Parts: sequence; C-alpha cells; structure tokens
Amino acid sequence: MIPINSKLPTVGTTIFSVMSKLAQEHNAINLSQGFPDYATDPKLIKFVADAMYNGHNQYAPMPGLPVLREIIAEKAAEFYGAKYNPDTEVTITAGGTQAIFTAIAAVINAGDEVIIFEPAYDSYSPTIKLFGGLVKPFALHAPDYKIDWEMVKKLFSANTKMIILNSPQNPTGSILSKEDINALIKLTKNTDILILSDEVYEHIIYDGEQHQSVSLYPELQERSFVIASFGKLLHTTGWKLGYCLAPAKLTAEFRKTHQFNVFSVNTPMQLGIANYLKSENIYKEIPDFFQQKRDFFRSLLSETKFKLLPCKGSYFQCVSYEEISDEKDSEIAKRLVVEFGVASIPVSAFYTKNTDDSILRFCFAKEQSTLEQAVERLMKI
Repeated sequence: MIPINSKLPTVGTTIFSVMSKLAQEHNAINLSQGFPDYATDPKLIKFVADAMYNGHNQYAPMPGLPVLREIIAEKAAEFYGAKYNPDTEVTITAGGTQAIFTAIAAVINAGDEVIIFEPAYDSYSPTIKLFGGLVKPFALHAPDYKIDWEMVKKLFSANTKMIILNSPQNPTGSILSKEDINALIKLTKNTDILILSDEVYEHIIYDGEQHQSVSLYPELQERSFVIASFGKLLHTTGWKLGYCLAPAKLTAEFRKTHQFNVFSVNTPMQLGIANYLKSENIYKEIPDFFQQKRDFFRSLLSETKFKLLPCKGSYFQCVSYEEISDEKDSEIAKRLVVEFGVASIPVSAFYTKNTDDSILRFCFAKEQSTLEQAVERLMKI
C-alpha cells in the first residue's frame, strides 16, 4: 500500500451518516439527520422544470445568476437594512457547507487561530485544520448554552484570525441575543478579526424573537462572511444551494477559492428559486410553519421521560436523558435505534473532546404523523 499522510487522521464518517445508516438498517424513524420528510412545494419544482425545458442547462456565471443575487441583496436590505452589492458581494454556493469551507479556505493560513463555540456543526473544525489553522473551542453547556464573553476574551491572542458563529444554532436550538452581539462588537473593535456567521436557520426562529444577523450591525458586517441556505428555507436539502454575503474585499478572496472548488452552481435550480421567490412570500411563512411543528413535538415529548431543553430556533429539539440512563450519549442513541426504532444524534459528537452532558438531538422537520409515531415508540422507554 502507498502510505498516505492524512491531513485529518482522527476524522471518520460523520455521525449524521452513521446514525442514518443505522436507522435504515433497523427500519427506524430517522429524527437524526436534518432533512424534511414532506414534499417540496410543487410550484417550486415546476419553476425548476420550466427552466430545464427552456434550455437553462449550461454553466451559470461563477458568482451565480444575477437575478438570484439581486433577490438575495433585496432580502438582506428588507430584513436587516444591510446593503450588499449583488455583483461584488453576493455569491451563490453549492450549499451552506461549501460556503463555510470556501470562506475558511480563502482566509485561514497555517498558524491562524479560529474560535468556535461548541457544540458546533461538525464541518468547522476539520476545515480549519485542513488549511493549517488552529481550532480554539469554547465549550457551552445545557440547558441554555449561554456564551460567557469575558471568558471568550481569554482565548484571544495575536494569532486570532476568525470567530465562527452559528445562530440559530445547530445542534442546540439556541440563539444569539442583542447582548451577545454588543459583546462581540466590543471584543472585535479595533482588531483584524474576521467573522464567519453561519445563519442557515435564520428564518427558523420562534416566539417573536428577531434574528440577530451580523448584517444588522455595520461594525460586524464589514468583517463578516454570512452563510445562508436555500435547502433549509425551501425544504430542499438535497438540492445543495446556498449563498455567501460578504464585503467586496472578502468576496473577492472568497470567489478566488470558489471558482476552483465548484466553479458554479446548478443553473436551472438557481433560476427556478429566483422565480419562486418572486411569487411567494416564503420568508414570512417559515417561522409559523416550523413553530407549529416545534410546539407539537414538544407537547408529545413532554409525556416521555426525557427532559426538554429550550428551543428558540432551528428545527432541532435537544433533550436530556439523565432520568432515564447513565449510559454514554453515543450508546443510548444507538440503543434507541436498535430497541425502539428511533434515530437521534448524540450531542457529544459536536464537541472536540466529545463532552457528554447526556443530551440527544432530534429533528422535528417531519410530517406530524412521523413525529407521532416516533414519540409513541419513545414512550416505551
């Protein structure tokens, strides 16, 4: 065998793939991986099909179709009062994860330090390491996963290059408050620290709360890559379409990498989404749509032995199983699949040190009947 000096020697198959495969093997209800089991709007599918039939099947421009970038810039202005030039500050990507990868690849060099908040989406740390960066994790804990910004400041050094935010947060469902943002502004003032703000669940936020996008704050917008996802918004996770908003100087670096990563993104889907967003008021419908699912799922789970943690955003509900078992979260997650037919995600998988606080994550972006069946099984524990 030819020896390979792995860049990611400790990385294996993601927990999402592991649990989904296990769910398939045991014919379990899959509440692990974050994808809907209900249909996409037929009107959106027709817009995409029409684009195909009308011959829009070749490469899109590298930054994305102008019509879609213009719609995104208009939305940023409407929701956040933020000005982004669609020509120089908006880039269409092959999903949110590709946008995250590209932003990190564009600016992180060997020895650069990146602060992340854990539990964290599992692509952040490996991507930082691929480009020689050093991960500086800051651990948050249940039930509220609050950030102690005075302690975060202690992680700062002369090598701090970037802070990665995620709000609403995967896996915890927590959100950043205005106080969090003010603390961040204070910490980054008069520094060269960049921000990567993962906002793919920006419209899935509950109880009348306002999403605290970094785009709302000029002091942060000027130093930030903002990542968003059409997959989460339009219930089309398999289409892998997202985008990145960033000031022109950062976007120029982003596109240098983007063009050699995927070059451009699915043309008919871009056009179909653009035409769909022109005709549908989808942004304002999403919070109520998912809040109904959240409230329904929480009401069902309240009858089980699990303890509900707060869920202020995203389509994930975390629960504590402390009153059920003292098993490791990875062990009980597998046992739930094998013995009870329900797949979840152990939250320790989102920590660098596999910190185990006896928490599991369920996805409730599912049909009501799916959630009912799943909780009926969980009631037997």
